[in-house]
Amino acid sequence: MKKLTLNRRRFIGTTAMAGAALASPAYLRRAAAQGSGEVNIWTYNDFVPESFKEQFEAETGIKVNIRLVDDQGKQFNLLAAEQPNPTVDIMTVAGHRFLQFIDSELLAPLDTDRLSNWGNINPTFSESDWATINGEKWGAPILSGMEVLAYNTELVSQEEAMTWDTLFSEKYSGQTAYIIQDMMSIVMLMMGYDGNMVAYMDDPAKAAAIVEEAKQFLIEKKPLVRKYYDSGAEVQQMFVNQDIALGHSWNGPAAALINDGFPLGMTIPNEGSYGFVYTYNVANNAPNVDNAYTFLDAILASPEIGAAMTKASGFISTYKDASNYLTDLEKKSTSFPEEQLANLQFFRAEANEMKYGLVDPAVEAVKAA
Repeated sequence: MKKLTLNRRRFIGTTAMAGAALASPAYLRRAAAQGSGEVNIWTYNDFVPESFKEQFEAETGIKVNIRLVDDQGKQFNLLAAEQPNPTVDIMTVAGHRFLQFIDSELLAPLDTDRLSNWGNINPTFSESDWATINGEKWGAPILSGMEVLAYNTELVSQEEAMTWDTLFSEKYSGQTAYIIQDMMSIVMLMMGYDGNMVAYMDDPAKAAAIVEEAKQFLIEKKPLVRKYYDSGAEVQQMFVNQDIALGHSWNGPAAALINDGFPLGMTIPNEGSYGFVYTYNVANNAPNVDNAYTFLDAILASPEIGAAMTKASGFISTYKDASNYLTDLEKKSTSFPEEQLANLQFFRAEANEMKYGLVDPAVEAVKAA
């Protein structure tokens, strides 16, 4: 196979141009020149479309400072270390990690009365049971995604990609990659356990034994993996460089490669996988809280913005009618067959304190092994 000469800069440039023609939302036109100062945002790569950022800054006078994050645990630790005076206003928290942040008083309840565009979010996400805790909303759902098995279609068959076992096979030794923390949950699911650990909340000894079993599995399979990675951009580049033939991925980075013409496929394997929802959240004691709400209301202003976020990130927009602004290829890269969707369940938060208290040390042990 001829090595493709694609690169990450091209991906970013392509997706930025795709969103460059965003119509100016009425909200921004009303807010023009009324704002000042800045808003500090911790988020993932491509979650704020560059065209939107430039327009928002030009029309509100508020400077947007973005710090990229690649891991929920790292973000939690950084925010906790900064309390009670955080430097961040808005962060991107996955819904299944809410309780950890809320219990540590790191997030402020979301005042949806300050968001005139709240109704633009599909109620499936904005009004779901995980989105309301203690009678309060804690985040604005922006994108949804899932853990998938991504594979180079010129090297790996779809049949092979329908099982996680292929990721750990001798056949593809040295040609695989995954995020260890995410794979811990998936390995538990492969073994027939509840990867959310909700089923073991009353049996912490069993929970510890299950995590230990998953840890030992990953240590045993460590010689087969090419790399443990951290960010979506990193796994994209490994595919492009043909460093790997297949790997665990979030569907967003995989979809971005597909839309750019790379021969990539993705599946929700037969053993199952997990879905999640990313939200924008306001930090407790945020230094620029008014500007934070101005930004949130603006980014929720139209389905075109939601579509631009999908084009840039590859994740599925939570906005009503956003799919109307996607091409057929973009729609295809953000959908799955019904039989595969049946293998999907959502991450849950009830057992997170116990789960991550066990999983995080296990991840470090796998890395050190």
